Amino acid sequence: MKTLKIDHIGIAVKNLEETLSFYTDVLGLEVAGTEVVEEQKVKVAFLPVGDSEIELLESTDPEGPIARFIEKNGEGIQHIAFKVDSIEEAIEALQAKGMRMIDEKPRYGAGGARIAFVHPKSSHRVLVELTQRD
Repeated sequence: MKTLKIDHIGIAVKNLEETLSFYTDVLGLEVAGTEVVEEQKVKVAFLPVGDSEIELLESTDPEGPIARFIEKNGEGIQHIAFKVDSIEEAIEALQAKGMRMIDEKPRYGAGGARIAFVHPKSSHRVLVELTQRD
């Protein structure tokens, strides 16, 4: 497994449009695109910063993972994503090191990525996402 870079930082928000104005009007970032990921019950906006991105996440369902995160923790950083060279090898390597995975097999993520999450109990209470874009 080779970790290539920080791919993005995921930030949970209550209202995507309201939050975007801070990142675009105040910080001067540009929106590279938005997407709804039905299986994750989320609407996502991508804002590139150098060779990484800010990923704003708004829940599309009051029972979705982002809505539950905001209910428990409020808005804010929800996860950090690392780009890996091979997601299958990364999952296998982490499991071999005793890490608990939320996803034991890659699943579809925003932006066409294949993703898998490491359980926060294995990563010092930080939700870590592994991502591979082909």
